[in-house]
Amino acid sequence: MGPRRAQTALLAALAATAPLSVFASELLLALSIALLVARAARRELRLRRTSVDTPLAAFAVWSLLAACFAALPAVAHESAKKLLLFALFYVALEALGDAEERERVLSAVLAGGLALAALMVVQYHFLGYDQLNRRPAGFLGHYMSASGVTMAVLVLAAARLAFSPARSVPRLRGAWLPALLLTGVAVVAVLSASGQRTAATRLFVLGAALLAGRLALGRRETAAAAETWLPLLVVPTAAWALVVSQTRGVWVGVLVGLAVVAVLRAPRSLALVGAVVAVVLVARPQALSDRLTVSDTSSVDRYYMWQAGIDMVLDRPVFGQGPGMILATYPRYRWPEAPNPLAPHLHDNALQVAAERGIPGLVFFLWWAGAVTLAAWREARLARAVRAPASAAAAGVLGVLAAVFVAGLVEYNLGDSEVLMLVLLLTAVPFALARSRAAGAPA
Repeated sequence: MGPRRAQTALLAALAATAPLSVFASELLLALSIALLVARAARRELRLRRTSVDTPLAAFAVWSLLAACFAALPAVAHESAKKLLLFALFYVALEALGDAEERERVLSAVLAGGLALAALMVVQYHFLGYDQLNRRPAGFLGHYMSASGVTMAVLVLAAARLAFSPARSVPRLRGAWLPALLLTGVAVVAVLSASGQRTAATRLFVLGAALLAGRLALGRRETAAAAETWLPLLVVPTAAWALVVSQTRGVWVGVLVGLAVVAVLRAPRSLALVGAVVAVVLVARPQALSDRLTVSDTSSVDRYYMWQAGIDMVLDRPVFGQGPGMILATYPRYRWPEAPNPLAPHLHDNALQVAAERGIPGLVFFLWWAGAVTLAAWREARLARAVRAPASAAAAGVLGVLAAVFVAGLVEYNLGDSEVLMLVLLLTAVPFALARSRAAGAPA
């Protein structure tokens, strides 16, 4: 196995474990970075510029400056280490140029997302995670992280179904991957009920990484058969997992993401999204109806968090409070009417960045967000116009970005490493498509 195929296998394993384990995905990222550096040193690849290089570099430098001027520089610099995750964009960019390898890596994302969503559903219905203060988190540490990842996976799977040229019945031999994943989820659920979740989860994550590597390196026919089954199972499972997660921000985000995919596929299909929403509102499942309000404590607390965040920005508009310093500084800015005395973050991506890194940091963040969205939009429109096989990937990435950024108006979802890593991996797709087209390779 050559270095390039090893790079693809590592990226596929990372893609599958990102919805399951921060530790495993970050370990795989470290190995991927080391391999990328080794390949660059041996001149097996050439690193080329992209439109996001400047905003990413500016954001990183300004974040480190903000950490230097924070009240607790050591704490701020510790939090700023998350900037290393942005290297995933460049790792993925070099590995996703080949169409077949790209689809296998995206299938690995769906495989990990299927496992996460399935465990969330099992937790809600069988393990007692059915209360507002005890919501299903799947393999992750918090239900917000789980719902954010599931939202992205659902939009990606819906795009693959919408743009798939095949209309044949999936072959039975392709069911091996989802069957193994769902069997493993059942075992984890049973062992979790008996108090042995930690060991079971670790074994499952290891198995998922190996399966993803097998998918990335396996024969084309075997991989294609498995890729057909994954979106068919992910869409219903992830949709119900989001309902039972009782997380309103992702509900709005996923609707926007699906609407973007529908418009790119055929504008008239937008009516289908509206019909699904109407059916859900008429059915009014208990997990949904209890959350259709803006007068609850969490909504009120968000309002006062945002007020405190604005005060933080006005007080320190240049360098902000410092990365990771919101929890320590919030009590000084908290409004008396706020229900909760502490807030680890401000439940809004833009406001969080501005409060931590000042207005210049917000400008660099918005510059990056605009650059990746524009690249995804350009590739989605181009792929659709020429009916390229890459239409599903390009439309899926644009839909995911729309969902994440909209949900990020009421959640600090990019503060979750799981969501951030998934976004960084996917944002490399449109740039890889552009490079393949420029090099004359089939997209």
